[in-house]
Amino acid sequence: MNDRPARLVVSDDRGRSRLTVFFRLFLAIPHFVWLGLWTFAVFFTAIAQWFVTVVRARPADPLQTFHVAYIRYATHVGAYLALAANPFPGFLGEPGYPIDVELDAAERQPRLTAGSRFLLAIPAIFFLALVNGGGSAGSLGGSFAVSGGVVLTAAFLGWFACLALGEMPHGLRNVAAYGLRYTAETYAYVLLVTPTYPSTDPTLPASAGPPPEHPVALDLNDDRGRSRLTTFFRLFLTVPHMVWLLLWGIAVFFAVIGQWFFALASGRPAVPLHRFLAAYVRYQTHVGAFLFMVANPFPGFTGRPGYPVDVYVAPPERQSRWVTFFRFFLGLPAFILSGALSALLIASGIGGWFAALAIGRMPEGLRNAGAHALRYNAQVSAYATLLTDRYPFSGPPTLEPVEPIETPWAETPLTPVDAPA
Repeated sequence: MNDRPARLVVSDDRGRSRLTVFFRLFLAIPHFVWLGLWTFAVFFTAIAQWFVTVVRARPADPLQTFHVAYIRYATHVGAYLALAANPFPGFLGEPGYPIDVELDAAERQPRLTAGSRFLLAIPAIFFLALVNGGGSAGSLGGSFAVSGGVVLTAAFLGWFACLALGEMPHGLRNVAAYGLRYTAETYAYVLLVTPTYPSTDPTLPASAGPPPEHPVALDLNDDRGRSRLTTFFRLFLTVPHMVWLLLWGIAVFFAVIGQWFFALASGRPAVPLHRFLAAYVRYQTHVGAFLFMVANPFPGFTGRPGYPVDVYVAPPERQSRWVTFFRFFLGLPAFILSGALSALLIASGIGGWFAALAIGRMPEGLRNAGAHALRYNAQVSAYATLLTDRYPFSGPPTLEPVEPIETPWAETPLTPVDAPA
């Protein structure tokens, strides 16, 4: 991810002013006006840039500079509105905002792809609508939620959290940052700043902070190879699993009720019910991975470990009785956000279906986006079924921090330029 032409820069400390959070929409009115005027101008400069690039095979430098500043400014305003950052942004799109993007403007671009840029960008724009605010609904394994897009949902939930805590939850800030980064990449592609197609991979830079340890973790061992035959009939092949998932879900409903009473009485889950519910969460993830192209093999029906996209569930531990008693109400924000991420899972599956039929492989970005949604859905299901009282973490994975290389001949440590992404 570090070698992409659009890179996210995160220096936000997650502290939020309750006063500015409460009046955030009102305070942003000047930016709405200025961004609208700037967008109106960009509409015409983008047309001019398109003609210049098709004729010369290279964009005009002044227009590139204008568009780069516009993308950066739109990112700052989006971060301010989505509560991914706290300071009031400037109006010129200058670097240095807590949620920022670095853009490498291309000097040359192929005429063919530049000429058909808007048509090529349609899938990315569709995905962008789901990321930012397209209406969506998700349903898997009996759970159902409706949302308005990842960034909008994170901002809505973050508004209440910031007023209560005075800081933006780590997961919500990071999932909003993912949406902002993808938005910047899409704008950069459409405006001919770069010929590199936007990546749906949700992985964030190390500066966004690593996800916390969680008793429910996703184990991803998929090689991205896909059978065209099973891909074509994927929905039909999943029908037996959907029937079995529904029947198993009925048993899970009563098992959760029994587990709830047992956990309230003893302060910890019953081990046999814990194993039963853990197998259900694993099986639900296996089915979702198969249906939405995140994995290739036909899954088994028992939820046994070993599938290429698997879920690790820690052994039962003591749980707070208060958290157990109010579990459903405490889980409502996670259920809402799960609906938004489920929409990304569906979009990744649709895009991956066409890609797998064409090239026999699942694109890495779509696979990773789907895996992130499955991981969060598994943590939400584990929380709902009392497998753990640890709250689901919505943030995407982050890159490993790069350790400086100590050298005896240099006064300051050197940073490797070829660190793996």
